[in-house]
Amino acid sequence: MRVVSLVPSLTEAVAVSAPGLLVGVTDWCSHPAGLDAVRVKGTKNPDVARIIELAPDLVIANEEENRPADLAALTAAGLDVLVTEVRTLPQAFTELERVLVDGCGLARPGWLDAAEQAWAEVRPGPKRRAVVPIWRRPWMVLGRDTFAGDLLARLGVHNVYAAHTERYPRIAVDELNAAGADLVVLPDEPYRFTADDGPEAFPGLPAALVDGRRLTWYGPSLAEAPAVLGAALRNSL
Repeated sequence: MRVVSLVPSLTEAVAVSAPGLLVGVTDWCSHPAGLDAVRVKGTKNPDVARIIELAPDLVIANEEENRPADLAALTAAGLDVLVTEVRTLPQAFTELERVLVDGCGLARPGWLDAAEQAWAEVRPGPKRRAVVPIWRRPWMVLGRDTFAGDLLARLGVHNVYAAHTERYPRIAVDELNAAGADLVVLPDEPYRFTADDGPEAFPGLPAALVDGRRLTWYGPSLAEAPAVLGAALRNSL
């Protein structure tokens, strides 16, 4: 089978489960290292013509990461496009099985069982209210209905903007500091927040610098995510 993946986390899920299945991936598909597949540009600007040339049996996409117009063009060319939606942890597990088992015809991988078990054993930490920036210049944060927000909630962290009308609202940093949070969570992707770039904007709040892949990717990293994220959150106490 020939598969093109337009979603970095799903690229890792397929590559780890069945090496050699992928014939095309985006420029942002960084895991696993040394991935041998044709690069078809980015998630928001895929090279549609090149993907069609690759003649895949399946194109894997996501309703948030990929543009409807690009997916429509691939479908119009006669390609089978599987579009996922992942906004909660249970939805991630369901969609991963749909991609791997139903879409790619694979046996359910052991890492998926391990990931489900790891999250089933999670015990939330101390209840804390957080702002969770994902970008600066301009500042953007997690809002309503996000996968990352759901993971944090399971670890005891309530997103202050979880009820916002937008999923990724732009909010001035002064307003973020006045939002009533007692923690700022700073992932290293999509914006690469570091100890020297991010915490200084929130002088009154402890900062948790977290692995963005463990917070936002749905794939093999989910098995390690509870322990890695939990440790980063505890370090900010």
